Amino acid sequence: MSRTGRFSTALRDYARRQVEHLGNADIVVGIPAYYSDESLAHVIKTVAEGLDQHYPDRRSLIIIADGGSTDDTREVAQSVESHHFNIDVLVTIYRGIPGKGSAFRAIFEAAKYLRASGVALFDSDLKSIKTGWVRNILSPVFEGYDFVAPDYSRYKFDGTITNTIAYNLTRALYGVNIRQPIGGDFGMSSAMVSHCLNQDVWDTDIAKFGVDIWMTITAITGGFRICQTRLGAKIHGEKDPAADLGPMFREVVGTIFNLLDKDRSYLENVKETVNTPIYGEAVGEEPVSFEVNLEKLVEYFRIGMKNFGPVWANIIEEEDYATVNKLALVRNLKNFNLPTETWVRIVYRYAAYFCKTERQRFKILDTLIPLYNARVASLILILQEKNQAEAEEFYDSQAMAFESMREYLIELLRNHDAVPEIL
Repeated sequence: MSRTGRFSTALRDYARRQVEHLGNADIVVGIPAYYSDESLAHVIKTVAEGLDQHYPDRRSLIIIADGGSTDDTREVAQSVESHHFNIDVLVTIYRGIPGKGSAFRAIFEAAKYLRASGVALFDSDLKSIKTGWVRNILSPVFEGYDFVAPDYSRYKFDGTITNTIAYNLTRALYGVNIRQPIGGDFGMSSAMVSHCLNQDVWDTDIAKFGVDIWMTITAITGGFRICQTRLGAKIHGEKDPAADLGPMFREVVGTIFNLLDKDRSYLENVKETVNTPIYGEAVGEEPVSFEVNLEKLVEYFRIGMKNFGPVWANIIEEEDYATVNKLALVRNLKNFNLPTETWVRIVYRYAAYFCKTERQRFKILDTLIPLYNARVASLILILQEKNQAEAEEFYDSQAMAFESMREYLIELLRNHDAVPEIL
C-alpha cells in the first residue's frame, strides 16, 4: 500500500476544540459525507430523532466528517436544527488523505477523546434510514458486542460485489459468516475504535477506500465479539449491476487481496465457519426490484476477452480459460453461464497473483472486472425466475463452494512459485 505519512490526526483544530469543549459523550454517531447535500439533512434528522427516542438519557454527538465538498453539503448539515438538549452536532472537514477512511479516523478520534461507549456509522446518502436503525445498530454494542455489521433486506440482484466476492471471501477464508461485510452502516465499541486507531493504515490506501471491508476483517482477526443486526432495505441511489462499478470493485477487492498475504497465518488456522448472531427486526420498507442491462454486462465481458485474453491465459487455470473462451462465443444469452467452480478458481488465482505481484497490482486487478461481469450476468440468468428466498439459498451454496475450495488458495499463497508470471 502506498503511504504519505503527512497527518498525525484527522481532526482540524476547530473540530478538536469543539470536542474538547464537549468533554464527554456516551454515544458518537459518525456520518462520512462527500457531495451529499441532497440527502444529508434527512440522515441527520433521522439519526437525531432515533437518539432522542431510544437513548434520551445519554449524551450524544453527531459528527459529519466531510471530504471537502464544494456543493452545499456542509451548509446543509449546519442548517439542520437540533431541538434535543442532549445531542450536539459537529460539522467538519477532516484532515488527511481524501477518502472515507480518513472520515472514519476523524470520527474515531473524537469518540476516543469523549470516551464514548458506543459508536455508530451511517452513510450520508441513505434514503431508507429509519429511527429504528439507531437502536438496532447501537443496542448490541451496549449488550457487549464490539462490532455490529448490517443485515439488509436486499433485492436479489443488488450488491453484486458482495454477492460474487466480498461475502464469499470473508466467510470462506476468515471463517465468519457476515452477510454484508461492506455494508457501510456499523456499530462499534470503544475497544474496537481504539484498536482501529492503533493500526498503521491511516496513511495508506485504506484511508482512501476499502475501509468498510477492512474494518470487518480487522474485527475478525482482532478477536472481537461480532454480530449482525437487521435494518431492512438499504436505498441509496443507482443499483443496476451493469453500471460502472469499476472504482468500487477496485476498492473492495483490492483491499481484500491486499490483506490476504498479511493475514496468511491467520487464514491457515481457520478450521470452520462460525455463524454470527443476528439481532433486531427489520425496520422500514422491503427492497424493490429494478431492471438490469444484461446485454451490457455480456458485451463488457466480450470486450475484455479481446483486450485481456492473453493475460487471462497466464493467470487462470487452463481448463477455466477454455471455459471462458467458449463463453465469449455464446450468442444465445439463455446459454450464457460462467460456472460456480470456475468462478471460485478464477477469484482465487487472481488473489494469489495479486499477492505475488509487487508492481501494477491494480492494473492486473482491472483485468478481473470483465470476468466479474460475466459472473454477474450468469447469476442474473440463474436467478431471474427465483424468489428472494431461493436466491439467498443459491448465494449460500455459492459461499459453500468458496469454503470447499479454500485450501486451493491457501496452497497458492504458500507456494508463490506456483503462480505464473505474466508473459
